[in-house]
Amino acid sequence: MGENGIRDDDDDEKVEVNIYPLNSYYFGSKEDAIPSKDHSLQRFKSNYDARGMRTCVEAVMMVELFKHPHLLLFQIKNSIFKLPGGRLRPGESDTDGLKRKLARKLSADENLAEWEVGECLGMWWRPDFETSMYPFLPPNVKHPKECTKLFLVRLPESRRFTVPKNMKLLSVPLCQIRDNHKTYGPIISAVPQLLSKFSFNMIGI
Repeated sequence: MGENGIRDDDDDEKVEVNIYPLNSYYFGSKEDAIPSKDHSLQRFKSNYDARGMRTCVEAVMMVELFKHPHLLLFQIKNSIFKLPGGRLRPGESDTDGLKRKLARKLSADENLAEWEVGECLGMWWRPDFETSMYPFLPPNVKHPKECTKLFLVRLPESRRFTVPKNMKLLSVPLCQIRDNHKTYGPIISAVPQLLSKFSFNMIGI
């Protein structure tokens, strides 16, 4: 704390995150595809009536390429980008659910133990069935329809990713994602700002 009780920028050290070169990882394809789900409004309402608010968990995973941090994203049908993750089962914890989703979509043997789920970076809320998602819950909303939580997932120095054959796993530079709502949507485009409290230690540079 500086003079007159004013906080100095150096009072809080950034949390350091090791990120490794993209060429440290190996990428293969699963024989099976992930079945496309019914995302219709009617099914959303039916699931809400049966189970209540939908909770989704998504992974923020970083690699290094060209001396710059890159975010791993799924690309579906050439124009849809998503963070790896998905919807929780009833009663499932955030960490267990995210490990299950990552193992299913990115591992050959679906081993949950190989995923290190870290800090929750942010939460996004869907107040109603047809509205956009917001990085806060409006005070007048008592029964939100969906909550999506983003978690930092620390990758090991090397590993193999096995991707469903109907998806691509891309590494996209943070500078390209930042504020690019049109291409990546509001949640993904906000990730660079959410990561501003971390210091990236780029191993091997």
